[in-house]
Amino acid sequence: MKPLIKKLVEAYGPSGSEDQVRDLIRQEIRNLPDYISVDPLGNLIAVVKQGARTGKKVLLSAHMDEIGFIVSHVDEQGFARFQPLGGVNPLACLGARVRFANGALGVIHVDVRRDDPGKPPAWSELFIDTGALSRAASPVQVGAAAGWERGLVDVGSRLVAKSLDNRISVAILIETLRRLKRSPHEVAFVFSVQEEVGVRGAGPAAYGLAADLGLAVDVTATGDTPNGRRMEVRLGAGPAIKVRDARMLADPRVKTLLVERAQAAGVPSQLEILEGGSTDAAAIQVAGAGVPAGALSIPCRYIHTPSEMVDFGDVQAAVTLLLEVLQKPIEL
Repeated sequence: MKPLIKKLVEAYGPSGSEDQVRDLIRQEIRNLPDYISVDPLGNLIAVVKQGARTGKKVLLSAHMDEIGFIVSHVDEQGFARFQPLGGVNPLACLGARVRFANGALGVIHVDVRRDDPGKPPAWSELFIDTGALSRAASPVQVGAAAGWERGLVDVGSRLVAKSLDNRISVAILIETLRRLKRSPHEVAFVFSVQEEVGVRGAGPAAYGLAADLGLAVDVTATGDTPNGRRMEVRLGAGPAIKVRDARMLADPRVKTLLVERAQAAGVPSQLEILEGGSTDAAAIQVAGAGVPAGALSIPCRYIHTPSEMVDFGDVQAAVTLLLEVLQKPIEL
């Protein structure tokens, strides 16, 4: 599974520019589902029916976009000013390398002459240096999107990379699809777009699929770093089953289903209450006439930086838990 994770996390795919990572995912799953489609918004949808007649219509969603940047101006010297795509902290940007869709590379730096050098930089004080000597020579123009440029590091049981939010969940869905040999349910695997800029892709996908049950797979914050937030979730203790986040209350029936299936499979798990942020489940829950929805979260340190960290054991346990859910009847 690690070679798949490496390909996914190192791929390019900021919000609104998911074409390259979508093509990569399609290639990885091309012979697995009954059919694959791309909806008008750009969500990649893979459906497995397996002759299901009496089961549920289950929707699993993992967003394939990553946070990034979009060029707003290129000056006469070739330096590109930009705005964030998603929740990026300016402090995570200094010295970071970025890559554009056309392969152009750049490094982010800050204006040296600032009114208050002790304060975090404003977006207007940051720029991308692509090495261009003039605006005419710049490899990027206004509207060009960039993402972090950072390779995967395998540190024993821990994986460090950019875009583990949320390519690690994309990998989990692909591995689940590969290993799903039987199911009484019709299962739709949704690789959604534009989650990082407002959870925009999953709602239309859920509306079109009219699912009986929705489950988002995403990362969540942890409370296991020095002087970090007070939160029960930690790396290495299993996937986290969502109870609440800033935009949704998980359906209690879905939460209970996940807890009971984790216990039945001997999978370690945690309960998650996230103070800030949300997932595709928030959009799935209110699609159409409403969908019973929940989320399975992968504990992740340093979210929205170029060096996010997860535990590989949590990743493997999430696959096992999803298979336990999908291979048996579901009653809500």
